[in-house]
Amino acid sequence: MKKLGFLVALGAFLFSVPALANVVAHISIGSQTMQVSVDGRPLYTWPVSTARFGYVTPMGYYHPLRLERIWRSTIYNNAPMPYAIFFRGGFAIHGTYEVGSLGRPASHGCVRLNTGDAATLFSLVEEHGYGGTSIVISY
Repeated sequence: MKKLGFLVALGAFLFSVPALANVVAHISIGSQTMQVSVDGRPLYTWPVSTARFGYVTPMGYYHPLRLERIWRSTIYNNAPMPYAIFFRGGFAIHGTYEVGSLGRPASHGCVRLNTGDAATLFSLVEEHGYGGTSIVISY
């Protein structure tokens, strides 16, 4: 009888927990790729550029902090950062016009991707919200 009570309580708990993130952007520093899943279904795999030698892209689990459709770096010569999704301080996922460097480390720490792909991800975050989006950065 105790097991049944435990199972009922566990079921009630599981159904009361908010749903996991609908959008997951997983960035692999090792392969220089981003895989985007929506509702657990892989939808996109894109080449990215993370930090080059001497800089760091922070690894970890994040949620977006703010979105900026049009942004320019306040640190690096006013460089354009279209469709910026800030996830930790000044670190962001954003579009780049330097597409020739995608697929290899090239940034000061941000995660760069093709501007069209950045616009797609930006729209998904707008649609699903900050809490409905997870950013996972690992090696």
